[in-house]
Amino acid sequence: MSLEIYDFFDEPTFTVTYLVIDNVANEAAIVDSVLDFDYASGRTHTRSADQIIELIKDKGALLKWIIETHVHADHLSAAPHIEQQLGGTIVIGEHICQVQKTFSELFNLPEFAADGTQFGKLMADGDTITLGEFEFTALHTPGHTPACMSYHIDNFLFVGDTIFMPDYGSARCDFPGGDAGTLYDSVMRLFSYPDDTNMMLCHDYKSATRNEFVWRTTVGEQKANNIHLKAGTTKAAFVEMRESRDATLSMPRLIVPSVQVNMAAGELPAAESNGVSYLKVPLNLL
Repeated sequence: MSLEIYDFFDEPTFTVTYLVIDNVANEAAIVDSVLDFDYASGRTHTRSADQIIELIKDKGALLKWIIETHVHADHLSAAPHIEQQLGGTIVIGEHICQVQKTFSELFNLPEFAADGTQFGKLMADGDTITLGEFEFTALHTPGHTPACMSYHIDNFLFVGDTIFMPDYGSARCDFPGGDAGTLYDSVMRLFSYPDDTNMMLCHDYKSATRNEFVWRTTVGEQKANNIHLKAGTTKAAFVEMRESRDATLSMPRLIVPSVQVNMAAGELPAAESNGVSYLKVPLNLL
């Protein structure tokens, strides 16, 4: 089989980045890259992304796509660094504009263009992009955020934060524009794929019964065993569980820097007159 997938797990943010290569066409795509960030010092570095860049160079592959499944609230994207090093087009779902409008108002950024133009390509539900002889098909799977996209290629579903490992459950739905009932519908759409379809998750946090990180599963395993959404779970029961659970959760540690950067396609804020970039922290708001 010419399609090859490499996994890169960033334990500080519990995030998985995927490198997808068609070895016949020698074309590559990256899904959900990570920029290393130390919040205490405000320092960024690119060691995680550089590992992927070096592998692509070693393979002699052409990077075509840098895919973001959504505006992440738990890590910063390394998309601009990767684009600068290798080229490629930064891709996100077209509903990014709704997320940008919400958060540019929350962070009081009146000059921010909430029109998606920071990204190279906006995907609508059902749109496709090619990788050699294969196609990524965009599936709008909102609920965690209104702009979440999953991507299907060959026998693989890259689902972002839509769902987690069966023993961990489902994504929270209490961010602006999130909705538990909508997430249920999105997961049911993913469950309509054949049971042997590989489901590639964006995160893992272990679980009460597992002491190792795992981020690959299948549609069939999710339907049989997901503690929040296995087959037979009603929409009403899921919504009640999810909303009750969300009410107990604290904000993600990196949500303030992550959203500001990621809604701008990973670009850091423009440097001020002293040559330094700054992020805003809204006080007593979130």
